[in-house]
Amino acid sequence: MDFTSFVKPSNGGGSTENGEANKLQFWKHVEYIENHGKQEDDYEYCMTEFLRMSGIYWGVTALDIMGQLDRLDRKSIIEFVKRCQCPASGGFAPCEGHDPHMLYTLSAVQILCTYDALDAIDCDAVVRFIVGLQQPDGSFFGDKWGEVDTRFSFCAVATLTLLKRMDQSIDVEKAVKFVMSCCNQTDGGFGSKTGAESHAGLIYCCVGFLSLTQRLHLLDVDKLGWWLCERQLPSGGLNGRPEKLPDVCYSWWVLSSLTIMGRLHWISSEKLQQFILSCQDTETGGFSDRTGNMPDIFHTLFGIGGLSLLGHSGLKAINPTLCMPQYIIDRLNIKPQRLTLA
Repeated sequence: MDFTSFVKPSNGGGSTENGEANKLQFWKHVEYIENHGKQEDDYEYCMTEFLRMSGIYWGVTALDIMGQLDRLDRKSIIEFVKRCQCPASGGFAPCEGHDPHMLYTLSAVQILCTYDALDAIDCDAVVRFIVGLQQPDGSFFGDKWGEVDTRFSFCAVATLTLLKRMDQSIDVEKAVKFVMSCCNQTDGGFGSKTGAESHAGLIYCCVGFLSLTQRLHLLDVDKLGWWLCERQLPSGGLNGRPEKLPDVCYSWWVLSSLTIMGRLHWISSEKLQQFILSCQDTETGGFSDRTGNMPDIFHTLFGIGGLSLLGHSGLKAINPTLCMPQYIIDRLNIKPQRLTLA
């Protein structure tokens, strides 16, 4: 993901206290994000163009959680986001020349909320884009090509919530009915659509959706909480489904869902923190999916976000529903529903 045009000239960061993998390599992660995507002729850079908007959101959010947001140039990032809004549909593309999509529309709005710059775009057009993608059964297409997925239900309500436009826009009751039709009664989890296998990433989307629509009472919290805490493996890491390997990104998907439901204490936070820290690249910075693999910007955000949920020192608090620093959610006066500890 290209941060070349967005990085301010460096005055030098801090130095890593030591090379131990069991300590957060704070400054190396800051430098990793700053330097990400500088080689524009790199194969990876070219092949990830379709993810660029989300990549910027991942990097911006990670740096903000670390208190280093000013390392990126606010003006150039906002200008990039503006150029990606489709004048016809109102949605956002991941990069200029690509089609708009619900996923990148949420990322764009999250970036602009971080920089308090929603006035830079046509918010009414964004609302029209989202409303136009809701289907008669309450589900949402991701774009004009018609894929239905519970991820898009979350993206729709998250974007509208951040824009303060949930009222009198979409049919919330139908949207809730669709999401609940995707709940599996055997484990309390959710899949991408009705009858699909439960998956931790999609559970986060559905739990987050219900948090934003104030409908958490519809969950079987103990059944779902038990299924989620069973995702913790002997390594301390979390997987997304039974019989799968652990992955740092589930440190976010599982942890945030348990936090929203007031069940964070159902897993071993200490073992999970050890697993997350073991996935750091102590030479280059950044986090990988699991120990010893190559780091990437996606897992770097969710590793840092997971550590924030666990209360790691030196990191800002993160909102478990919207995956943004809590101070931004407070500034916007947004109050996603959360259950009390049980």
